[in-house]
Amino acid sequence: MVTDSRKHTPGPSRRLLKSLAGLTAGLAMSAFGVAQEVNTTGLAVTEDTVKVGILHSVTGTMAISETGSVQAEKLAIEQINASGGVLGRQIEYIQEDGASDWPTFAEKSRKLLRQDNVAAVFGCWTSASRKAVLPVFEQYNGMLYYPTFYEGLEQSPNVIYTGQEATQQILAGIDWVVDAKDAKTFYLLGSDYIWPRTSNKIARKHIDKLGLKVVGEEYYPLGHTQFNSVINKIKLRKPDVIFASVVGGSNVAFYKQLKAAGIDMTEESPLVLTISVTEDEILGIGGENVEGAYASMKYFQSLPNENNQAFVKAFKERWGDDIVIGDVTQAAYLGPWLWKAAVEKAGSFDVDKVREASPGIELTTAPEGYVKIHPNHHLWSKTRIGRAKVDGQYEIVYETDELIEPDPFPEGYQ
Repeated sequence: MVTDSRKHTPGPSRRLLKSLAGLTAGLAMSAFGVAQEVNTTGLAVTEDTVKVGILHSVTGTMAISETGSVQAEKLAIEQINASGGVLGRQIEYIQEDGASDWPTFAEKSRKLLRQDNVAAVFGCWTSASRKAVLPVFEQYNGMLYYPTFYEGLEQSPNVIYTGQEATQQILAGIDWVVDAKDAKTFYLLGSDYIWPRTSNKIARKHIDKLGLKVVGEEYYPLGHTQFNSVINKIKLRKPDVIFASVVGGSNVAFYKQLKAAGIDMTEESPLVLTISVTEDEILGIGGENVEGAYASMKYFQSLPNENNQAFVKAFKERWGDDIVIGDVTQAAYLGPWLWKAAVEKAGSFDVDKVREASPGIELTTAPEGYVKIHPNHHLWSKTRIGRAKVDGQYEIVYETDELIEPDPFPEGYQ
C-alpha cells in the first residue's frame, strides 16, 4: 500500500492562521499609524520618500551668487540619502528657478507648497526674494531654510535663518575696521533693494553712535554696470572705508572699474569692507580685481578646521576642482542637515512639529565649526574678517573669540 506522505505533513491549525492574520492586520495598522504620525498634513511623504523644494535663481543677474547654494543643498541631500535618509526615507527634491525676479519667487513657492506639497524648501538669496515668499510660507504653513546674511529686523515661525543677521555681520565688521584700522569716515554703497538699504541704515546708526562720519551713500539697480560716477565721488571725498553691499553681476563691473580708476585695494586707501562678496562672486569678478578688499562673514573656504576640510573635499569631488565655496554656500549646506535633525527629533515631517523641535538643534559637524538654532530661529555664529587674495580666496585676519548670539531686533537700530 502506498501512503501519501503529504496527508501526514503537519500544517498550520485554523487557530494559528487566525493568529497570523491578526498579527498581519495589527502590523499593517501599526505601519499605517506610524505613517499617519509622521505625516498628518498631506505632505509629499511616502513609506520610502519625502519631497522637498529647492528655490534659487539659476538665471538672471543673481545666478552668479545663487548657483553655489543650489550645489550645496544638493550635496547635503545626497549625503543625507547615502547615510540612510530622514526617518528611513530618501529625500527627493523639486527644483524651481526664481529667475532673479521677486514675483517669480512668490509664484514658485506657492507651487512648491500647494501643488507639490513639499515638506520643506531650501531657498532664496536676496531679502527681496525672501520678503516676496514670506507671506506664502506663512499663509500655507511651509518651512523655509534661508541661507543668506541679511539685515535682520525679521523673525518668522516659518523660516530658519542659517546666515547671519546684522549684529553678527555689520556691527561686528564696523567695530573691527574702527579698532584695527582706525577708520573714521565711511562711504556707503549698495544695490537698490531692501537688504543694502536696511543694512546701510543700521551701519549709519552704528557709525553715528561711534562718533564717526558717513561722507556719502549711493544705491544702484540690480544689474547696474556703470559705476564711474560714484567712483569719482569716492575719490573726491576720500573716505577711510568704502562699505559695500553691491550684489550679483554688478559686482563684476564695480570692482573692475574701481581698479581701472586707480584705486588699489592692496594699499587700503580707501579700505574696502564688503558684506556681500564671497568666493562665489570673486570667481566672476576675478581675484586680481578684488585683491586687498576685506569681507565680514562667518565662513570662508580657507577655514582650517577638520569639518571644513572634509566639506571642501566633498564639494570639489561633486562639483569640480575649480569650484569655490562662499559664506552663503556653506549656510545653504546647513539647511538640509538642520531640517533632518529637527524632523528626527520631532519624529514627524509635520511643519508644526518640526518648528517646535528646531530651537536647540545643534550641528557639531558644520563646516564653520559649530552652530545651534536659537529660539528666534537664527543661528549662533562667529564673525570673521577675511582679506581677499589674488587667487580668489580669503586670508582670515580676525575672528571673534565666542559665538555671537543672534539678535534680529537690536535696540536702537530699528
